[in-house]
Amino acid sequence: MTLLRDDDLARAFDHASRTYDRLTALNPGYRTDLLRSARRLRLPGDGAGLRLLDLGCGTGASTRALLRVAPRARITAVDASSGMLRRALAKPWPDGVRFLHLSAEELATAGEGPFDAVFAAYLFRNVFDPDGVLRTVRTLLRPGGRLAVHEYSLGGSPAHRALWTAVCQGVIIPAGTLTGDRALYRHLWRSVLAFDTAPVFTGRLARAGFTDARALPLPGWQTGITHTFVARNGSGTAAEDTR
Repeated sequence: MTLLRDDDLARAFDHASRTYDRLTALNPGYRTDLLRSARRLRLPGDGAGLRLLDLGCGTGASTRALLRVAPRARITAVDASSGMLRRALAKPWPDGVRFLHLSAEELATAGEGPFDAVFAAYLFRNVFDPDGVLRTVRTLLRPGGRLAVHEYSLGGSPAHRALWTAVCQGVIIPAGTLTGDRALYRHLWRSVLAFDTAPVFTGRLARAGFTDARALPLPGWQTGITHTFVARNGSGTAAEDTR
């Protein structure tokens, strides 16, 4: 199963950035689910005094979700695709939000952090070394800092794989073909099938040294297909939240 990687993937996202917001708007609940995952960080006080990292921000939908739950925080949003970042930067943002053109791997030596929380949406399927990126995230997080990963990660049932394939073959790939981005959306389909199931990724978080790692389902048609993974960097007990 051939997947796009590194520069090839960044170029594919660059090209798709022109129509990316329009296509994601066709996904029922896309922005609502991002907001739900951001809320699962359970950030106090509207984020006052907090530094947050949006890792793999794309065109800014995940950044907007973070901003809604923590309007008083300082948010650093990064992405490896210059095209996606241009789309994000073209939107209005308050002074507390800044964008950087960096890959997840480059953050380790970029002099950023420490952060009180990290939000990563639709990122970990697309990195070559997810364990290495998790190690980077831990170095960027304060002790006890919070992580929320919003990701297509199947629940493990054959029915989930079948539903995902049906949606991709019937809707996502044809729509991407019309915009000239068939390779990217075939990558999306295949990358989800190849990626960790929800229990496996939860275990990956624990092995990386995160505590209180849990996979929380999302409602609607994506139940069993998309999850929020929440965890902490070291000590601390995450409050229960399955909303």
